[in-house]
Amino acid sequence: MNTGLKRLLTVTVLLVSAALLAGGVGLLRYVLVQSAGRNGQAGAVNRERALALKRLFDIVVSAVALLALSPVLVIIAVAVRLSSPGPIFYRATRVGRNGQPITVYKFRSMVVNADTHGPGITVSGDGRVTPIGRMLRRYKLDELPQLFNVLQGTMSLVGPRPEDPRYVACYSPEQRQVLQVAPGITSPASVYYRDEESLLTGDDWQTRYLEQIMPAKLAIDLEYVQNVSLARDLEVLWDTFRTVWQQPLLDKIGRS
Repeated sequence: MNTGLKRLLTVTVLLVSAALLAGGVGLLRYVLVQSAGRNGQAGAVNRERALALKRLFDIVVSAVALLALSPVLVIIAVAVRLSSPGPIFYRATRVGRNGQPITVYKFRSMVVNADTHGPGITVSGDGRVTPIGRMLRRYKLDELPQLFNVLQGTMSLVGPRPEDPRYVACYSPEQRQVLQVAPGITSPASVYYRDEESLLTGDDWQTRYLEQIMPAKLAIDLEYVQNVSLARDLEVLWDTFRTVWQQPLLDKIGRS
């Protein structure tokens, strides 16, 4: 078996084995926060309660998803390895909660060293994207390894998408408030701007991103951060499924 696949399976087993213990810790924290809430401190405690419940949900869902999707992960890993030279995974440094750098994992969807031969975001018709990578990106399958980030605690299922440090440096003090929560695999802004790459065309794409798209995305995600809750997370997850999978499938059926 390929060394990369062995490592993937080993890490999956270890992380999922740790999930039960982590879930117990999360549940205990949630109970303690509820107890504190009964003693007073309403606003801050309600937010802490929401974040504790959110973390517990992240642990359970990411652990179950990694187990259930392990055959899919292996198939994608083989496809990436055979389709183009280079590693199976792409590791990127992004800005996490409270501005701390984190390593984000993805299935490699671009040529090797693409980040040193172009911008930190993918633009329309980006020649660095591999054929298999284009399909993975269309259905967000390249981001499945970020379930490991979620289980680890550096990411959440839902939260502002982890951004390249080069663009975070352009945030205003108000916009930096999105860094108060862990970044997510999906977010309200990524659902709204699901076809973002198609907007980044022409020679002035970076100006358009910095002056129009990025501020609009941050405004959407800031509203989420200020009103974080498990119910909101479930809504965003459903919207993500509907826009990424359900609607394209319905469109395909309609054309057939």
